[in-house]
Amino acid sequence: MKVLEMQNVTKKFGDFVAVDNVTLSVDEGEIFGFLGPNGAGKSTSINMIAGLLRLNEGKIKILGKDISKSNQFAKKNIGIVPQDIAIYEELTAFENVKFFAGLYGLRGEALNERVEEALEFVGLSDKAKSHPKDFSGGMKRRLNIACAIAHRPKLIILDEPTVGIDPQSRNYILQSVRKLNEMGCTIIYTSHYMEEVEEVCTRIAIIDHGKIIAEGTKAQLKSIITNTKDVWVGVTSCREVDPDELKDIAGVQEVQINWEDNVIKINSAIDVNNLNKIIRYFINHNIEIRSLEEKAPNLETVFLTLTGRNLRDK
Repeated sequence: MKVLEMQNVTKKFGDFVAVDNVTLSVDEGEIFGFLGPNGAGKSTSINMIAGLLRLNEGKIKILGKDISKSNQFAKKNIGIVPQDIAIYEELTAFENVKFFAGLYGLRGEALNERVEEALEFVGLSDKAKSHPKDFSGGMKRRLNIACAIAHRPKLIILDEPTVGIDPQSRNYILQSVRKLNEMGCTIIYTSHYMEEVEEVCTRIAIIDHGKIIAEGTKAQLKSIITNTKDVWVGVTSCREVDPDELKDIAGVQEVQINWEDNVIKINSAIDVNNLNKIIRYFINHNIEIRSLEEKAPNLETVFLTLTGRNLRDK
């Protein structure tokens, strides 16, 4: 089932095209990474999905319903955690979650139960009567998440949920993302921290200059820029190393020997898992290994190659 569908969506601000004929979909149960440099069209797209901006052309559907015709239905099924913390300092944690959950029509005992459930989920039950002004940055971020999930949305948009927080709070939030997904929530996740996206996302789209320039799983995106990996093996001596024998190992394409540093660089197909066979070659030939490193492209490399910009660049 498609939880989100964007079909040929365009958004203009005067003569400036912020989102240019974008088509993408998010399936039920996905953690979908949505990446782009600043000014690429990512935030504009999110604001249109959330119903905060009108599109000029195209369609956006939530759970199969066009948001232009079923706006209330869409909003009830979306929870959004904005990059800028959206809570009221003068209200307690309980009152904050109750206020936002009440906007979705929850009332009475059901409302209170959902508030308690959301605070427990983010680990803030013991802070229910406390005010956010006394919270750490990480606690405020977690309260922000509680405000977005209390109405049990089908789609949750997390826009930079770990900005400016300590490592412990960051890990807690990433664990919460996985738990929400296990509970049946579909998630759109944006972050300037590429390692987070690699860690939690099942599929990723990269937007730049208003267009989707790449989309797929992590493996599919990496294969766009290269289909090989490098294995660097440091040994006590290269004298007994036979490049031709190493090339007989499945997947190995090229072998280079640095005689001065006693390091062998083995270039291999990225989709062939042959590290054990490479190690076995050295063991069988009584060649002592002193270091071993496998280098394959990561998402940061993919992003830089495709956009020419760092994700954190302003």
